Amino acid sequence: MIDIVAISGSLRAASTNSALVVALTANAPADCRVASYGGLGRLPIFNPDDEGERTPREASDLIDAVTHADGIIVSCPEYAHGVPGGMKNALDWLVSRDAAVGKPAMLVHASPRSLYARAALAEIMRTMSFVVCEDTTLEIALLGKKPAEVEAILAEPVNVLAMRNAVKVFAAFIRGQT
Repeated sequence: MIDIVAISGSLRAASTNSALVVALTANAPADCRVASYGGLGRLPIFNPDDEGERTPREASDLIDAVTHADGIIVSCPEYAHGVPGGMKNALDWLVSRDAAVGKPAMLVHASPRSLYARAALAEIMRTMSFVVCEDTTLEIALLGKKPAEVEAILAEPVNVLAMRNAVKVFAAFIRGQT
């Protein structure tokens, strides 16, 4: 069984990125378990003085989730041509840990317009020693849709298949890294 943690970089209640992460957890192939990390909004602002024995429990939970996962999936919006502060803060909590080193990662997208954030996020994660899977892309255009529309789009058979296939390709990538 491949264990994957999926993180939405958005804190919005009606986030399309969070909806995509939830749909990925529900549509994972049988040999994969995708768990959604929901603690982004509870993470304190990263402070290097709070590492080690002083690491807050919320940050430890994130570090443990990433450490114990075989891979990580991130779905992240773009704010002002960049990565949202909450997502960057989460990555900062991982930056000096071994959790990211050699950890397979896949970026998925709920908007075709998040080009700058995609590039920035990929660069940040590569710098942190994540191994970003370039073998597949998953982009389901949900930007500007109401929650009921998002749910319907994510339930369309073509999108369910796309999600399942993207996770299958990512699982094969993970197996190739170990």
